[in-house]
Amino acid sequence: MNSPPYVLLVDDDHQIVRMMKKALETDGFEVLTVTSGKAALDAVRRRRPDLLVLDLNMPEPDGFDVLKIERSQFPYLRILVISGYLNGALLEAAKLVGAIATIQKPFEPGMLVTKVRELLGS
Repeated sequence: MNSPPYVLLVDDDHQIVRMMKKALETDGFEVLTVTSGKAALDAVRRRRPDLLVLDLNMPEPDGFDVLKIERSQFPYLRILVISGYLNGALLEAAKLVGAIATIQKPFEPGMLVTKVRELLGS
């Protein structure tokens, strides 16, 4: 029996984290949530996710720094960046640094599930 894909959600907005977690778990994904950049770095080292869903605007290190660190240490880690900051200007920069996809906040839970399924090939 195969285990479900493991997704690490990183966002400091507890309401958004709850919404994303519920949507992904309902669709059969295993989900761990953390609310800071430091916790994200620690979580990836404990268990590498199939997909890292990363907000850019959060406590130190911010999501952009986490993206750069993870990309340099784990070049094949799939990273989906989410943000509502600066009307998406940083989302394009995130792609240049190594995000495989981005989603502009706000978004519907179904949009996230669809994107995660697409990125994981499921």
